[in-house]
Amino acid sequence: MQIIHTISELRNILESQTGIALVPTMGNLHAGHVHLVELARQQAQCVVVSIFVNPLQFGANEDLENYPRTLDADFEKLEAAGADIAFAPNIKEIYPNFDAATNDLGQTMIISAPPISKELCGASRPGHFDGVATVVMKLFNIVMPQLAVFGKKDFQQLFIIRELVKQFNLPIKIIAGDTVREPSGLAMSSRNGYLTPEQKAHATMLHACLKEFVESIQQGCGDYTALEQVTAQTLDNSGWLTDYVSVRSARTLLPASKEDKQLVVLAAAKIGNTRLIDNIEFATKANN
Repeated sequence: MQIIHTISELRNILESQTGIALVPTMGNLHAGHVHLVELARQQAQCVVVSIFVNPLQFGANEDLENYPRTLDADFEKLEAAGADIAFAPNIKEIYPNFDAATNDLGQTMIISAPPISKELCGASRPGHFDGVATVVMKLFNIVMPQLAVFGKKDFQQLFIIRELVKQFNLPIKIIAGDTVREPSGLAMSSRNGYLTPEQKAHATMLHACLKEFVESIQQGCGDYTALEQVTAQTLDNSGWLTDYVSVRSARTLLPASKEDKQLVVLAAAKIGNTRLIDNIEFATKANN
């Protein structure tokens, strides 16, 4: 596996490659990321994994400075997973107008994500998905892959990236990787490392509540709003600070109607100071 830090060197290497896949990450890799690399390996001749903690998608008072950075361990995992190239640029490579003296990215041209980006996670993280869309477009332009792999755990992000590719007519196939979970059911996340052992044990409740939510709908409950409220209250009563619990159309990400058959329930909540997200896709009969 080659470790590349500059755009120019990466482009020189990729110039002779075909069948390129990109797996964008922010590092601190776990089994979920490895699964995405393995998916890419199955469908591409050259697998590029980017590692870049993107400042543009972090808001004020978020964990940019404390976000775990574990490059050496990440490189070992990527090599074992069969990645061909690890692309780990510095901030100046991705944001060429970056001013270190003022810590200003100098990024005056930013992609405006669709209105759905202001709901769910976007409601409490204004500008987050604009930052995601902008850096992903940069990576697409740098790597020029034929396919890219994203995880379903960030379901809203996956939806927005698919729209990005569609609306900008990009010749890139988006592959969605299933959420990888710990034996407890907890979705694997780089932020799980912030949790104390007690918090990590308690964090399994988030997925358990979503499973109960799904079961209630599949058993015939059609009052989605009441289920959302009850689930959020259950989490709050157990010491969580719930951001949202919402059932949406898996196809449009708009609030679910009784006519929608393919649904997804999504949630975000804090345990201690750590914000976790999770979701479950499921099918239901129309007109419950």
